[in-house]
Amino acid sequence: MIDYIKGELTELTPATAVVEAAGVGYGMNISLNSFSAIQGKKEVKLYVYESIREDAHVLFGFASKKEREMFLLLITVSGVGPNTARMVLSSMSPAELCDSISTGNERMIKTIKGIGLKTAQRIIVDLRDKIVSLGIAAEIPAGGAIQQPVNNEVKDEAVSALTMLGFSPAPSHKVVVQILKETPDMPVEQVIKKALKLIK
Repeated sequence: MIDYIKGELTELTPATAVVEAAGVGYGMNISLNSFSAIQGKKEVKLYVYESIREDAHVLFGFASKKEREMFLLLITVSGVGPNTARMVLSSMSPAELCDSISTGNERMIKTIKGIGLKTAQRIIVDLRDKIVSLGIAAEIPAGGAIQQPVNNEVKDEAVSALTMLGFSPAPSHKVVVQILKETPDMPVEQVIKKALKLIK
C-alpha cells in the first residue's frame, strides 16, 4: 500500500498532478483544495489513496492527511464513490465540510455537483459522529469556518447565487464567510456584490 509520494511536481492541472519519485511519474487525481495547496511548488508530498478496480488502478493524491481522512470517510457513505468524494472536496475545504456536517447543513452539501438531497442527508447522518470520534472536527484551527457563527441563511443564499453565476462553491463560501464575519448584518445582495469584487 502506498501511503504518500514525495518528489518533484512535473505536471499540474486543477484535477491531476504528476509527481516524479525515483524516476517514476505517478499520475494522481486531486481535488481543487490540494491543487491550491501545491500550486507553485517544485517538491511536494501527496498522501495517497489507491482505488483498485478490475478495469483500472487509480491514485488519488491529497495535500494533507486531514483531507485524505475526510475522503476515506466520504467513500464509506452509500452512493458516494471516489470521484464524487473528490468533487465534494473540490467544492469545500475539510473545515467547511466538517462545519456543514456538524451543523446538519444539508443545503450547503446539496449545492455540490452530483450530490442530491438524500445523499447529503446520508453524509450528515453517517459522518456526524465519526468526525467527532476521530477528532477531525476538533482539529480545525481556531478562526476557521466552524468557530465563527455567521448568518447561515444569508451565507447559503449568497453562495448559491454566486454558484449560479458560475463561481466555484469553495472560493465563494470562503469569501462570503469572510464578508459576514466582518459585517454580520450585511444584506444578501450587498454580500453578493462585495463577493463579486473579491473572488479570485
